Amino acid sequence: MKSAVENLEPTRVKLTVEVSYDELKPSLDHAYSHIGEQVNVPGFRKGKVPPRILDQRVGRGAVIEHAVNDSLSGFYSQAVAETEIKPLGQPSINVTEIPAVTGKPGGQLVFEAEVDVRPEITLPALDTLEVTVEDVEVAEDDVEERLTALRERFGSLVGVERPIQDGDFVVIDLSAKVGDEEVDSVSGISYQIGAGNMLDGLDEALTGASADETKTFTATLAGGEHAGEEADVTVTATAVKERDLPAADDDFAQLASEFDTIDELREDLRTQVANDKAANRAVQARDLLLAKLREATDFPVPAGVVDAEIKRHLEAEGKAEDDPHGEEVREEVTDLLREQLLLDTLAEQLEVGVTQNELLEFLVRNAQQYGMEPNQFIQAAAQTGQIGAFTGEIARNKALAVALRQVTVKDGAGNAVDLSEYIGSDELDAAGPEGAAEAGEAESAESPESPESPESPESADSPESPESAPSADEAGEPAEAAAPKKAPAKKAAAKKPAKKAAEEAAAEEQPETEAPAKKAAAKKAPAKKATAKAKADDAE
Repeated sequence: MKSAVENLEPTRVKLTVEVSYDELKPSLDHAYSHIGEQVNVPGFRKGKVPPRILDQRVGRGAVIEHAVNDSLSGFYSQAVAETEIKPLGQPSINVTEIPAVTGKPGGQLVFEAEVDVRPEITLPALDTLEVTVEDVEVAEDDVEERLTALRERFGSLVGVERPIQDGDFVVIDLSAKVGDEEVDSVSGISYQIGAGNMLDGLDEALTGASADETKTFTATLAGGEHAGEEADVTVTATAVKERDLPAADDDFAQLASEFDTIDELREDLRTQVANDKAANRAVQARDLLLAKLREATDFPVPAGVVDAEIKRHLEAEGKAEDDPHGEEVREEVTDLLREQLLLDTLAEQLEVGVTQNELLEFLVRNAQQYGMEPNQFIQAAAQTGQIGAFTGEIARNKALAVALRQVTVKDGAGNAVDLSEYIGSDELDAAGPEGAAEAGEAESAESPESPESPESPESADSPESPESAPSADEAGEPAEAAAPKKAPAKKAAAKKPAKKAAEEAAAEEQPETEAPAKKAAAKKAPAKKATAKAKADDAE
């Protein structure tokens, strides 16, 4: 087989592939066998009809077409591997020559494949980069905020007879109309003023109102058949409650934690805050490194991939291809795709891989986030083609963590900052799973209960994009070569960043119903268990 690459644009190529008759023959033999099992020819058993008889009965052209359709994907993938191009998404295939349809068998298969490719990206030497992170300083306000949050978990709700204030809990009846049509209504649902996880304008409408007072306002619906449309919303608070917090004393310390005094609990909370801020420095270092990599690289982004992603985004919102919203999100789609391509190149340069355990841990964590059984979530993710998206996202995050090991990280005073606790080390990687497990056991022995902390750069999801714009990872598949389909087939499931891909996988099992309320941002499970023991559920 011969393959030749022609650069059409900096991010698009034409691949010309020539396949000899001998190379195509196994596919032709299979086609004769398959077709022979489908036709009845007097004097021959099914599957035993000679090729020359099939040529007379169904035509050699039909056999060649069958063979080409079956083998085209494989030949394309082989050509991609031989030429070492990095395709993005599905190619456009044009068959320009096929073997002889009449006369003596022979000839060749020739086809052209046009496809967007990953641009050449030159990364700076990581050991020349330096980032400066914030110092770890714990203020009294930080400790009080943590203590107040713990007290809220043990608080109780009591009814009040006064106008609604920020932070109050209300029971509301709500209905939404688009024109004269009522598109949704709910009754008796609980909501905390200031939470912001329902309709825009709800907090403003309820603040200052009294129980059983009805308010109206206009809001844009976030989901359902009328998503994006303006609706007239009517809301009534049937009950108003405030949270009554327990006193911060020794009794509370004994109730809410393993400590006997409030001073001991405060000191433990201080340690938690310090550890959290130290972990946040790792996330900050990751973001600063990504910003430096963006500044140091300049490369074209495939316009075709951006256009395809915008089209998919508009289709998902039920909008026409020429809807103005497409241009509104173009810049963000382009920036997110640029970031994805950059991180894919970094992962490739650092030879970052994803283990089965890492993927399984990621899937289990997301299943918990969406309140699904792990097996159910994994099956939904596999059916929607999102496993590859998850794997790619894990690899990108790991690449940033591995890259941080080669970058100089300092604090505000110019002191070197050790982030190995959060980003791992080359020595630990070299030790393999067993060495990592032993290190984890040793750490657990030293610290039986670790404070609650944010996700590390290696496990954290990429920064979340605004609701109005799709993620770059939905735009294509830089990490893999997408093989052509033998029929105009439906587009292969686009890869998405972990969060959006997880939402799509979860949605397969939990269809969304139309409601005026917009979705609340899903909370990520804490990476570590808090020292202060929770002995009661939230009063809500």
